[in-house]
Amino acid sequence: MSLQQNANAISDLKEIPGFFPFSQSLRKTFLVNSPSGDRGRFFPVLRCSTTSTIAHPHASNTGENAALPVEMSERLVVRLALPSKGRMADDTLNLLKDCQLSVHKPNPRQYIASISSLPGLEVWFQRASDVVRKLRTGDVDLGIVGYDMVCEYGQGDDDLIVVHDALEFGECHLAIAVPTYGIFSKVSSMAELAAMPQWSTERPLRIVTGYTHLGQQFVEKNGLKHVQLLTADGALEAAPAMGTADAILDLVSSGTTLRENNLKQVDGGLVLKSQGVLVASKRSLLHRETALEKTHEILERLEAHLRAKGQFTITAHMRGKSKEEVADLILNNTDFHGLQGPTISPVFSKANGKVQTDFYAIVVCVNKTHLYNAVRQLRKVGGSGVLVSPLTYIFDEEPPRWRQLLNKLKHS
Repeated sequence: MSLQQNANAISDLKEIPGFFPFSQSLRKTFLVNSPSGDRGRFFPVLRCSTTSTIAHPHASNTGENAALPVEMSERLVVRLALPSKGRMADDTLNLLKDCQLSVHKPNPRQYIASISSLPGLEVWFQRASDVVRKLRTGDVDLGIVGYDMVCEYGQGDDDLIVVHDALEFGECHLAIAVPTYGIFSKVSSMAELAAMPQWSTERPLRIVTGYTHLGQQFVEKNGLKHVQLLTADGALEAAPAMGTADAILDLVSSGTTLRENNLKQVDGGLVLKSQGVLVASKRSLLHRETALEKTHEILERLEAHLRAKGQFTITAHMRGKSKEEVADLILNNTDFHGLQGPTISPVFSKANGKVQTDFYAIVVCVNKTHLYNAVRQLRKVGGSGVLVSPLTYIFDEEPPRWRQLLNKLKHS
């Protein structure tokens, strides 16, 4: 995105009624010129596909006030909702800590916390499903939760924007599984499952799940007939053995739990892939003062840390007559050239009372899977005194997802 395009995007956002202007520091950040050919992959900002009406949290459930749009409250602080328990909660806190965004919770029984490096932001611990619900009602502005929760409880709400779609924890998928025994022993696909003669209007295929919204979407999308969705919260794997259901629709990570309960996934039964995501309320980003600024900082820290994950810096000394000669050795005789190219700088030494340059320091960045091979190649072309250290952050000119978010807000 060019300097002028950045400026135009900001100008367009300012035309939105009620939009809070950016702070001076963030406005400067927006106007940083990003050269073409940005490094890294570009990811679309995901959003559940259909729109829905949100009931106002304080409105009655009957009469003409049954479905009022959510209005922005007067509060000045920005609220970030996090899962309150389970592995998702632990992974979320660990990720934030790695990004120098440690959550301070004085009392483990409290549901409100803070992040010292983000003044003006409150952290609220909620059940995963309530993170999404409270985003929709305007009680919180940002949330970190599984993408499955966003789609199940967001139910296509156009106000929800997934700001970062790959936080690299909580990876799993929502899928249909059936028993490995009995009438299902030879069933291996959804087509075979749906075509079984046992199912009828009087005796439908019973699928137990905690994801009724996504389950109904899947049934309708695939044109499945004679299917009944049953609701349950936990221990779904026991339902087929108990005879209370024929199949389950649940999250699967390693598949161990399915195998231990004599269940198997069926081809064509994948409903959704999920992992931790950063999600925001579009209304909050546009109309809550400092919400967009806080989102920018959180997103930039997340992107920098995740990009550096598994990356190492290799520093080596090489003898050469010039930087160009050393660069030629690296670029033409090794497979590892760093992010844009090797960094080469002179190494100064003193001999016979004179300062001289006989060596050059080479710095490259490589993934840990190629670490030893990169060291071997550097040594083969004359590298010595090789030092290796892990990377913590890789900050780009501007996170690609940030530019995508601005475009989404502009065209929403």
